[in-house]
Amino acid sequence: MEQRRLILIIALGFVLILLWQAWLEDHQSPAERGNGGQTTEQASDGEERQADDLPTAGGPSTGGDVPSAEDGSDGDSSASADRIRVETDVLSLEIDPKGGVLRQADLLDYPVELDRPDDPVRLLQDSSGFTYIAQSGLIGAKNAPAPDHHAAFEVEEPEYRLAEGESVLEVPMTWEKDGIRVTKTYLFKRGSYAVDLRYTVENTTDAEWRGQQYRQLTRSGSTPGMQLMYTYTGGVYAGTPPGGGDRLNYEKIEFDEMGKINLQKDLQDGWAAIIQHYFMSAWVPANPEEVNQYYTLKSKKDGFTVYSLGLMSPVAAVAPQSSETFESILYVGPKIQSNLEPLATGLHLAVDFGILTVISEPIFWLLDLFHDWVGNWGWAIVMVTLVIKLLFLWPSAVSYRSMARMRAVTPKMQALKERFGDDKQRLSQEMMKLYQKEKINPLGGCLPILIQIPVFIALYWVLVESVELRQAPWILWIEDLTQKDPYFILPLLMGASMFLQQKLNPAPVDPMQKKIFQWLPVIFTVFFAFFPAGLVLYWFVNNLLSIVQQAIITRRVEKQMAVQKGSS
Repeated sequence: MEQRRLILIIALGFVLILLWQAWLEDHQSPAERGNGGQTTEQASDGEERQADDLPTAGGPSTGGDVPSAEDGSDGDSSASADRIRVETDVLSLEIDPKGGVLRQADLLDYPVELDRPDDPVRLLQDSSGFTYIAQSGLIGAKNAPAPDHHAAFEVEEPEYRLAEGESVLEVPMTWEKDGIRVTKTYLFKRGSYAVDLRYTVENTTDAEWRGQQYRQLTRSGSTPGMQLMYTYTGGVYAGTPPGGGDRLNYEKIEFDEMGKINLQKDLQDGWAAIIQHYFMSAWVPANPEEVNQYYTLKSKKDGFTVYSLGLMSPVAAVAPQSSETFESILYVGPKIQSNLEPLATGLHLAVDFGILTVISEPIFWLLDLFHDWVGNWGWAIVMVTLVIKLLFLWPSAVSYRSMARMRAVTPKMQALKERFGDDKQRLSQEMMKLYQKEKINPLGGCLPILIQIPVFIALYWVLVESVELRQAPWILWIEDLTQKDPYFILPLLMGASMFLQQKLNPAPVDPMQKKIFQWLPVIFTVFFAFFPAGLVLYWFVNNLLSIVQQAIITRRVEKQMAVQKGSS
């Protein structure tokens, strides 16, 4: 039993090492620091058009009659005007009139650090060394004129700002060629990270215009480095096969993979996104019933490789002397599940809880419920810990009763070891007889550890992935539950509680195991010193509740055994 318990403790320690490495790696990622609101250089306005960053025209339900865009933009190589600056109550953006590309997006409500409240997280940016932008455009059928993301648009104003009392801000830009006039309009809403994009195509000619729209997210690849676990940064797309029922296909696609495969998949009711720690961007078709072709591209920009994940709509027609509007939704912001779920089916899955999603989602649901009640994420963690403890009250009680009996017969076990220490087989047989006589389950003491491991990992991913808890305070010195305790008070309290709990457990008979268990509180305290304070808070509160429960059960068992011994 002691060997099994030691193995479980070692397994938990290994899990702690993995999570510790993941936490340190995640908070030392150069790629993420590059997105963290640093001041960056503007991209070159004289960027040349590159054919490899445009999708191949065709897409779903086209019949193959649309060639790749060859003359879809006029004057692409000319220098574009200064970027359009847009500011709402939650977003500060820069849009390039060349293609209407969204090249910079700052999230005003999310500072990079608590001590830098005026320095917001920069999710989208375009510098000489890093690119993360949102592109979109139209491709005309059979060389019909259409503006792609290299076309030069005319703009009315250099700056737009959502004024007090306004709920919607429109940013229009126009392009015209050979009787085709296209107005590309971004619509920003108060308090929203979802941006509506509209292409209005006016056909003033006597011939039908045919074409299709595409939307893509383009980003520099990132290499997380040598790590065993990390928060996923890369592409994700989802949707249902045409006529395939309600089964949602959800796929991750890493940047390197985008360059190796030629993704061409038709899906409806879908979306395409690039996700990272806490934040994401996503293109969502306005019409979920429309079948779009999802694709990937690999191209060069300023000498380095960039990757694109996008979707292309079916070919649409605009009759002579008429107009049509094509709509999409661009989400640029935090991974808040309540924001994502209404936009598209399964978009909330971009909050990546990993393989233990089935446990993490209920934990987050409870956390959110308690937070709505008490208004503090730290106390919400305390209340969730109490609920988890109540759920496993019975198996924990079984375990603690077994450990209490084990503790009571420790002198007998020590005597058996002294008597049969040189005969391992005989010692094992005598120990099993003692367990049976005293009604002890040798595996009972392992249950608390077995229960805690998956819950612990699931809560770790909730803290890592839930932007709602980012920079959320608890009390006094704990100003951010997702960061380590700056003064290591919680880890020290957790270590003390673990030491106290150990005193309630039966001491190992083997001297080597006894020394190992004596050092475990110290070792765990070191690990937990670098974990997020919210995770340490959970473990500390869980230990306190376990100590109370175990102390009560141990006293009852000792009294029962004393009565039984007296009656015999």
